Amino acid sequence: MSLEFFIAKRLYSARKGEKRISRPAVAIAQWGMAVGTIIMIASICIIVGFKNEIREKVYGFGGHMQVAGVSTDNRSEGSLIADKALLKELKEVEGVEKVQPFIQKTGMIVANNEYEGIAIKGIGKEYDCSFINSCIIEGEMPEFTDTASSGKIVISKSLADKMQSKIGDKITIYFIEGGMKARRLTVAAIFRTHITELDNALSFTDIYTARSVNDWKKDEVSAIEITIDDYSRIDDVRMQINRIGAEHAYKNGDRISTPTIEELYPGIFTWLGVLDQTVWIILILVICIAAFTMISGLLILILEKGNLIGILKAIGAKNVSIRKIFIYYACFIIGKGMIIGNIIGIALCIVQQQTGLISIDPEMYYMDRVPIEFSWLLIPMNVLMFIISTAVLVLPSMLISRIEPTKAIKFE
Repeated sequence: MSLEFFIAKRLYSARKGEKRISRPAVAIAQWGMAVGTIIMIASICIIVGFKNEIREKVYGFGGHMQVAGVSTDNRSEGSLIADKALLKELKEVEGVEKVQPFIQKTGMIVANNEYEGIAIKGIGKEYDCSFINSCIIEGEMPEFTDTASSGKIVISKSLADKMQSKIGDKITIYFIEGGMKARRLTVAAIFRTHITELDNALSFTDIYTARSVNDWKKDEVSAIEITIDDYSRIDDVRMQINRIGAEHAYKNGDRISTPTIEELYPGIFTWLGVLDQTVWIILILVICIAAFTMISGLLILILEKGNLIGILKAIGAKNVSIRKIFIYYACFIIGKGMIIGNIIGIALCIVQQQTGLISIDPEMYYMDRVPIEFSWLLIPMNVLMFIISTAVLVLPSMLISRIEPTKAIKFE
């Protein structure tokens, strides 16, 4: 233990019980660091929670990328032949977890004298409906197949409200492309994601019904959803899938595209990118405020301890050593404040995570409660906050070099 550290520790311990003008300044600086730390923890946990929850919802309805058929005349809906050979080859790509073909068809829904545009997503029995099931708020998910029509449909809560429809109601969907066709389906379940782009865009029925509307062959689909185990490898996986899809399309005379989920829903992911910028602005402001309170507290400490500084200089202590004493002193204040802030901040986040106590408007934020998810970023951000708060004290500590021993001792 260095002499400077020992003196700083003694000064910090001895301040208890003393009636000094610096005590309120130290308390303010310490709680300023604590509040700053609480805001930092809450900001990171909320932003990470927002991003991950929204991403999971979008991934759950569209996978990480798609192999989609492209129309040759740019007027009709594109298709591709998703035979067993193609599906098998896609599943064998390293990193691919799920390969799920589907048919998407746009039309107009009519019910209770209400009209609304709709996109039907036809899925088969192999389609993983676990995420859709987790979003269902009324009814039950039907067992869809590719061999027979179920006569059922799953719609969103927002669409059900617009059409004034409930479980068991009949709705008619008209498809205009390729000649007027109609299908009368029963509402089997209602889901809600709170994401407007998804709730307004999708409804689910069996792939047999969607295929019959298009008069397509058995293996003909609109696209194939691809889910991978690590989204950070999306570019590498996409290159392999694009090559496989292109070779298959060339053999069958198809045209394909391989959009990622970010390209399919650019508005949502652009908004998520803005959240990153927002959290950095918040963190910069928090660190600036915490640093300012620490600078103020340090200057008050230096002015109050003028007699001690004069004595240390009189017995031969150098300015650098005395500055170290006060910076160590400030580190104790910063450290204790950050420890208090971490305890309170983490506790508050755990309470919100377990209880969902704080609710928000789902129409604006895509969810009905403040989401919380702890991130490894908390550790480096704590370290960074401590380093910056300490580093900014170097310049104001230079005030010590301007204190003359004779005047400081005489003053006291």
